[in-house]
Formats: sequence, C-alpha cells, structure tokens
Amino acid sequence: MTLELKPIVNTTRKRPILIAGPCSAESEAQVLETAKGLIDHQIDFFRAGIWKPRTRPNSFEGVGTIGLKWLKQVKKEFGLKVITEVANQQHVYQALKYGIDALWIGARTTVNPFSVQEIADAIEGVDIPVFIKNPINPDLNLWIGAIERMHKAGIHQIAAIHRGFSSYGNSNYRNAPMWQIPIELKRQFPDLPIICDNSHICGRRDTLQRVAQKAMDLNFEGLMTETHPDPDQAWSDAKQQIKPSTYKDMMKRIIYRNPNAIDTVSLQDLDDLRLEIDHLDNELLDLLGKRMMIADDIGQYKKCNNMAILQPSRWEEILKLAIQKGAKKGLSEQFIASFLKAVHQESINHQEKVMN
Repeated sequence: MTLELKPIVNTTRKRPILIAGPCSAESEAQVLETAKGLIDHQIDFFRAGIWKPRTRPNSFEGVGTIGLKWLKQVKKEFGLKVITEVANQQHVYQALKYGIDALWIGARTTVNPFSVQEIADAIEGVDIPVFIKNPINPDLNLWIGAIERMHKAGIHQIAAIHRGFSSYGNSNYRNAPMWQIPIELKRQFPDLPIICDNSHICGRRDTLQRVAQKAMDLNFEGLMTETHPDPDQAWSDAKQQIKPSTYKDMMKRIIYRNPNAIDTVSLQDLDDLRLEIDHLDNELLDLLGKRMMIADDIGQYKKCNNMAILQPSRWEEILKLAIQKGAKKGLSEQFIASFLKAVHQESINHQEKVMN
C-alpha cells in the first residue's frame, strides 16, 4: 500500500522533528515549568501524558481531562504545539475539544486493532497529525496495520514512533530497540517519518544520548524525549526522565547526519548497514553469553547427579532440528553445523570447568 502523506513540520529545515515534555502531566505548575524550560530548545511539540495505561492497577494512571486545560495553557503562554496520547474514542473527542495539536497512539493500543479502529473512526475527517508507536511485541504487521487504519480514515500527517519492544529476560534496554524492524518499516514506506522514543527504549538516563545518536545515524526523522523539572520525583517513569537543561546539553552533543540528497532514506548506505550488523552482533554475543551461563548451571546439575557431560542423543536432536529451522531461514546446513558445533564445544568447556 502506498501512503499519500503530508509533512508534519516545515520540510525546508534540516534538523529533526523534536518532541519533549514530561511522561505525565502531574500538576499545572509542573507542566508549565517544564514547558518554560523547553521554549528555547526549538522543540516542535510539547508532550505530556494525560491518560496513562499502566501495566498493573494501583499505579498512577494520569490526571485525566483536567490535564488538557494545562496543555491548552502551554499553547497560550509559550506558543508551543502540544501532543498527548489517546487510547479510545472519548480520549480523541476530549483532546480535540481542548485544541490539542497532535495525537499519539501508544504501544499498548497499537497492539489491538479494535482499539486502533475505534480511534480511526473518531478521528476520521479531522486534519491533525497522528503519531503511532510500535506495538509492545515485535510485530511489524500490527504496526503497519495501525498506520494503514489511520491513513484510510483520511489522516495524511502520519509518523511512526519507535519506542522499542518488550523482551523476556535481562537487557541493557527497558524495551529492546530491534532496529531492524523500524528499518524494514522505512523500506516499505520510504516517505513515512520515524521518530525515536529514546526514553522508552532506554528506561534510564545514562544511555539516552547514545540511543538518540544511533537513531540519527540511521536517518530517523526525529526524537521524542521525556523531560521533567524534578525527574527523581516524577510520578511515572522517573528513571528515564531528564531536566530541560540536561535535554539541552544532550541535544547539543547529537550529530545530525546529512542524508543523501537523492535518496533521503539512505537505508542502503554501507555505513547504515554496518551499524545494523554491529548491533545484531552485539545481541548475538549477549545471547551466547547467557547461553553459557545456563551451560554452567547444567554442569553443576550434572556434577551433583554424577552425570556425563556429553549426551549424544540430546546433541543429535538439537543439531537436526537447527538444520531444519536454518534451511527455512536461508542458512546452509554447513553453516548451521559449524556454528552449533563451535557453540556446543564451548558449552562442553564450561561444563568441564564446573565439574572439575
């Protein structure tokens, strides 16, 4: 499907689309203080969550409609465009009533086509930018489906927000970026702007700049970063928020890459591809490290139960199944066998150290 899109901001400028503001609107004073701290930073939209879909009950779930009045005051006092998250039909109606300039659909909503369609029906015929976050699970088709539903409703100012994906186990990220997914989205829809939500990918302050730079290196069109006048006291997502002054310093250090004048996507550029391979290699190394930790545990179990390290039938089963799966992914039998044999030998080495 080809998307007919209109620019969300002035396309003559060279800098990215910038969205900043608190994770949640907590009070009028907090919202206005944050906005005041950002007015000199050339942001395009001031963000604040009014309704907060939380993972578990009894968490702060947003101040509700009263927060829209505070965003309206931000527009009046500082001349900033404002954006907030909507998750259902009533959210859309309330946001439009208070003159909100743009809307975003959150990850927990994008994952549900029924909810996305409800929002699309509510917004049909309205000329307003809509930003769509990736679903919480790494499902590209769900993300595309949400984008297509908005476009079908007559929305032509659309952008995607890459906020990372939920993954099981320990990670350096709150939400694994899985950069290959937004890159594939851009390949399929070259004119679709992609904004990196580095706050939700990182989940902590110390890695915000690195992830933001990675997004710029991959020619993403913008950044969404959470800011708060007193981050440690924030009512939601305190660890990933930064002060407006810190945001200013971070943005000064970001290097904006100059995309190819002919192909603004530039996803085929060798440097971009190498960056992606570096990221995947790091993920592979992390997974292999975790695998060997499990091998250590297995070695301890075998030691306690006086079991032999090598279990031929188990190894044969693993190898046979992996070759079958690898063939479906275009990987040769020779490569799978060589790779797994090396991994298996390393696993044996770890178990030997534990047992002896």
